[in-house]
Amino acid sequence: MIQEITPHSYHNEYKNTSPAADSPVLICGERTVLLKLQDERIVYPTWKEVTEILPDAGERCRFLFTIDDTDYFGITGDMTEPFGDYTYQRLSFLRTAEPQFLAFAGMVAHQLLDWYRSACFCGACGTKTAHSDTERAMVCPNCGRVEYPRIAPAVIVGILHSGKLLLTKYQGRDYKKFALIAGYAEIGETIEETVHREVMEEVGLKVKNLRYYKCQPWPLSGTLLFGFYCDLDGEEDITLDRSELSMAQWYRPEEIDLSGDNISLTKEMITRFCHGETC
Repeated sequence: MIQEITPHSYHNEYKNTSPAADSPVLICGERTVLLKLQDERIVYPTWKEVTEILPDAGERCRFLFTIDDTDYFGITGDMTEPFGDYTYQRLSFLRTAEPQFLAFAGMVAHQLLDWYRSACFCGACGTKTAHSDTERAMVCPNCGRVEYPRIAPAVIVGILHSGKLLLTKYQGRDYKKFALIAGYAEIGETIEETVHREVMEEVGLKVKNLRYYKCQPWPLSGTLLFGFYCDLDGEEDITLDRSELSMAQWYRPEEIDLSGDNISLTKEMITRFCHGETC
């Protein structure tokens, strides 16, 4: 999956630190990230390159995270124009880009910078917020409200029945490959209750024997995904929510095409089913 970057190591502990000349700097737009390809591998701008283009870079620079011993920084505020050999690439480009640890860095940077962009004013009183010097937070100087990056819990559900897996496709999205039932947790419900509700809402089915498989941070939507396998409880006839899904159908392992990238929890769960490895 995209976050599995061994032998590299990701650290999200906050640091109140400044970039060195060769520190990588992430600049993101609307679902885009600034980069170039060198020998078909991702390269991000350095702090030295950025300061030559952006006179206010120092005011807009924020520490993001560390990979191995390298600190990564981001530029907050409005999208800047491309420069040199760097161009804005869609986040979807990072699904198959190499090296994977830099693709992961670009996705996480976009999630963090998008949060900084949305948290620049206090949600309680509307005052312009300030960056905390001690933690990754935005603080209101007027009412004292503190806002932290928000992560939305969601479920991915592999429904099994008579040697078959229920596969779906999203309605009205650019992503056209097979998916599993998925959805966000609502206030006041457990993650297991989310599984039951989302399955009923999207395909009108009941399920039983929930087995937790694995979780995945998914920067593309700012979610923490919880993967479950479960068994059909009752009839297999599907009542499709066409506002969410364009199709839902039962498939046997030999009917499923496993081509494409392997960065998502969804793909890993489908692959495990095809190999007879569901928990």
